[in-house]
Amino acid sequence: MTTTSRRTPPPGPAAPTTAPADATTTAHGPEETTETAGDLAEQLHRRHAPTTAAFTSVHRHCRIVWDIAATLLAAGAAPDADRALVRTGALLHDIGVYRLYDTDGHLDHTQYLRHGVLGHDLLAADGQPAAVCRFASCHTGVGLTREEIEAGSLPLPAADYLARTVEERLVMYADKFHSKSRPDSFLTATAYRDQLRRFGAAKVTLFDTFVTEFGIPDLTTLATRHAMHLHTG
Repeated sequence: MTTTSRRTPPPGPAAPTTAPADATTTAHGPEETTETAGDLAEQLHRRHAPTTAAFTSVHRHCRIVWDIAATLLAAGAAPDADRALVRTGALLHDIGVYRLYDTDGHLDHTQYLRHGVLGHDLLAADGQPAAVCRFASCHTGVGLTREEIEAGSLPLPAADYLARTVEERLVMYADKFHSKSRPDSFLTATAYRDQLRRFGAAKVTLFDTFVTEFGIPDLTTLATRHAMHLHTG
């Protein structure tokens, strides 16, 4: 693959200046656009990835999150969800990570919390609709509120970054079952709860509402399919 030139991260918390707008439209038309959406998503990844290694890591993670979401959909979760929009959102939700790489290809982990809002801005600048941009800014953890950002002096514009539509919630939830930094591995719901507890019991309770809404994906099959370890706790 030919790598793209590096995009220098903008100074300060480059991000939406107000809370991301609620998604009211879908990114694509009927289901026939699904394959095209995947191709266009890959093109965006290749355009913005600063190195081959960055592309491999981020794009693979996004494809796996779509695989998890598709597994849940196939099991009957979210029957009213727009499948094409879920796929687009899953394939693009982490694209802002590319803006955290320096010229040597090193990821700035200290600013990782910003990758969602950076991705929102990147997608908006590319002309993507709000319904797609919100997948980037509203998938971190199980959601961030203005109050949490202000109380914790987090490096984000003070706003609510919460998954609201069923498609946003499904992508955010699917994202919780795969990590690209442990190294690449799947996590059970128990393992993710263990990570989440340091942010308070309310976050665990919120995660469990998504478990009730969408169910548990077949992680053993997914881990085998992608030849990755499954962390159970």
